[in-house]
Amino acid sequence: MNKRAVRMSPFLSACSSMLVASTLASVALGQIDVADHVRAARNSAGADWSQVADFFCVEGAATTPSTDHPILEPTRIFDNLYVIGRSSTVVYAITTSAGIVLIDSGYADQEESVLLAGMAELGLDPNDIQTIIIAHGHADHYGGSAYLQSRYGARVVAAAEDWDLMERAAQSSDTPTQPSRDVEAQDGQPITLGDTAITPIFIPGHTPGSLGLIFPVRDGDETHMAALFGGTILLSGRISDEGLEQYARSLDHFGAVATEMSVDVEIQNHPLFDGMAEKLTQLAARSLGGPHPFVLARDSYGRFTSVIASCMRAELARRATR
Repeated sequence: MNKRAVRMSPFLSACSSMLVASTLASVALGQIDVADHVRAARNSAGADWSQVADFFCVEGAATTPSTDHPILEPTRIFDNLYVIGRSSTVVYAITTSAGIVLIDSGYADQEESVLLAGMAELGLDPNDIQTIIIAHGHADHYGGSAYLQSRYGARVVAAAEDWDLMERAAQSSDTPTQPSRDVEAQDGQPITLGDTAITPIFIPGHTPGSLGLIFPVRDGDETHMAALFGGTILLSGRISDEGLEQYARSLDHFGAVATEMSVDVEIQNHPLFDGMAEKLTQLAARSLGGPHPFVLARDSYGRFTSVIASCMRAELARRATR
């Protein structure tokens, strides 16, 4: 059979050329956007948050927590703040004049072996646990709370949206026992126990009811303000474009609130990227009256959230070119 050359009309040929040019321009623009956002992240990071930029901006660099990661040495970080748990997922205990507040509750089935064992090593009595704040409604954060709620009568606080999320998860047979629905956190309204007020800030994105928490910590005669962004997305590929955009806005918002509240201490419930291990080593070697490794420069926390937000916007720009 004779093959005929197929000739495209001048109009169609021009349209095709325009489409190719437009596609190439879009790809180039996306690449520029990615580079711009990564550059913004690196500029915000400076020397103190370069590890954060590496973790979130470099494709494939992020890692996830595990139930069998090494157990951290239970440590008093500040006079009223303790950390207990595994290297990738931790619980914080805040001591107050009226008892203990826990931020998160660790993994289910590890209450005795990890959390309570760590509290005992630190001289903390679990009977003093009055309040558990769930930073967001995933099982690695609420897993131990039903046990602590039933055994010690602790009240459990979470955002209403994540109470709903936990209750929906309860319908699945492979999730840990949920805590009984208790206190609903209100955006910006302090959760107070004794002499300590912990301010929850709504930061949707990872879950609808993720919480950032801001509270005072003491180091001798000095008081600092600590912040925990409790809804960090470790693997951005699991989140929709809409969710990632919302997450970046939440980072911007929390960073602004933290700056307004003079936050100068950063902690994470998944301390995989913020240099916690190095800070704990420095803390153990700290001389009397020496600088505290967890205390930041004045503008540092705002740069921390800015780094992560810029990396998320870089990821969104990458998606636009795929």
